[in-house]
Amino acid sequence: MSGNLAINMAPAKPFVTSTLYTIGEAADILGVSIPTIRMYEREGLIIPHRKHSKHRRFSQNDVERIRCIRTMINHDKVSIAGIRRLLSLIPCWKILNCSPDERESCAAFHQHDKPCWMVSGKSWECRSADCRECSVYTEVASCQAIKQAIVMHTLGSEVATTE
Repeated sequence: MSGNLAINMAPAKPFVTSTLYTIGEAADILGVSIPTIRMYEREGLIIPHRKHSKHRRFSQNDVERIRCIRTMINHDKVSIAGIRRLLSLIPCWKILNCSPDERESCAAFHQHDKPCWMVSGKSWECRSADCRECSVYTEVASCQAIKQAIVMHTLGSEVATTE
């Protein structure tokens, strides 16, 4: 895996912060196919908004997350399994300030093959929460944010600010 995950790829059209895009619009912005976006969802890499009609809607953060996934796959040659493993390194227990007892009883703390939002057997707080709205999911929308979350919460905030 290359050391530079923060490659900026300019979007095809500008974002409006509160806009939710359809899957077709998100695919057009990113220059990918609709089945590719659906596959990322099946693989647990993204959690799109769902309307009552079950149609997917994608926020700017979702588009940034997909852009990061595309960079890791195409530029850094990281597989889907590798991306899941990388996302599993985000220390959700530190971001959510879980107690030592909560950590020990939480499967997300012990598993290292998928991000916490894909894990079964999570702590009570996480089981009853909407992963899409969780700060662990929302804080890591871009490649740079993933890198910063891992560094800041594993090595300490003093290291994250020196890069």
